[in-house]
Amino acid sequence: MQIKSSFLKSTAGMIITAVFCNFLWGSAFPCVKIGYQLFHVAADDSAAQILFAGVRFTLAGILVILIGSLLSGQFLAAKKAVLPKVISLCLFQTVLQYLFFYIGLAHTSGVKSSIIEATSVFMAILISSLFFRMEKFTGKKILGCLLGFAGVVLVNLGGNALSMGFQWNGEGFILISTVSYAFSTVLMKHFSRTENPVLLSGWQFIAGGLLMILSGFLSGGRLHITSGAACLMLLYLAFISSTAYSLWGLLLKYHPVSKVAVYGFTNPVFGVLLSAVFLHENALGWQVLAALPLVCIGIWCVNRT
Repeated sequence: MQIKSSFLKSTAGMIITAVFCNFLWGSAFPCVKIGYQLFHVAADDSAAQILFAGVRFTLAGILVILIGSLLSGQFLAAKKAVLPKVISLCLFQTVLQYLFFYIGLAHTSGVKSSIIEATSVFMAILISSLFFRMEKFTGKKILGCLLGFAGVVLVNLGGNALSMGFQWNGEGFILISTVSYAFSTVLMKHFSRTENPVLLSGWQFIAGGLLMILSGFLSGGRLHITSGAACLMLLYLAFISSTAYSLWGLLLKYHPVSKVAVYGFTNPVFGVLLSAVFLHENALGWQVLAALPLVCIGIWCVNRT
């Protein structure tokens, strides 16, 4: 455990772990689409999508608690003093973020959603600096965020999916989802000062996942298990959430929010690249090649001393 902590505290460990987390989250883009196909979830069936996400997050939480308990040698129980923190995290990280995201996604394009979601890096740094006073909001952080955001916009250019229209239940809901995620990032940093981030991750996933299962089922959502491949895909998606979010929480425990959050700009880049590989989408154009240096320079600007 000491070796693990020393690795995560180091600059190299932070870079490797943050990129790995966003690679996993990026792989979720094509895997969720494949999962919908395997479970016969229609693109416009929001109830089934929320139910699918709820099952995924509940499984993720169970995995986190089981593996965390085995590694620590004791069961990671959510004691009474921790429950308010778990509820706060599950509200922002799982329930509000994904509820508004799925509804908003049904009323806007994936391209615009991806670009709006990338503003979560700005939001997290602003909330950390202005509301929680955890760090200073400097010019280099602004520059780094602008460069990284430019990379995200560039990687999403193409076609007619990017327009200037705005709907409150489309782009507005995606923006609320983004703000919710940013708050969850800062709250995880704040709570990790006194609590085990793995414990917080696991129980907030279970609580949020069960609420989403209930919401999706009562709204008429149903899942149809058609094959073993469908179950394996659901388990992999649970693995993505459990592993990436737990590691992300540990990084936030040891590093400033801005230095960790800025790696979120690599998420949509990985999503585009992996969608091209697994979904055979025609996405490997000049935009991706130009976006990567912008994202990398943006990360360097925020993290340089």
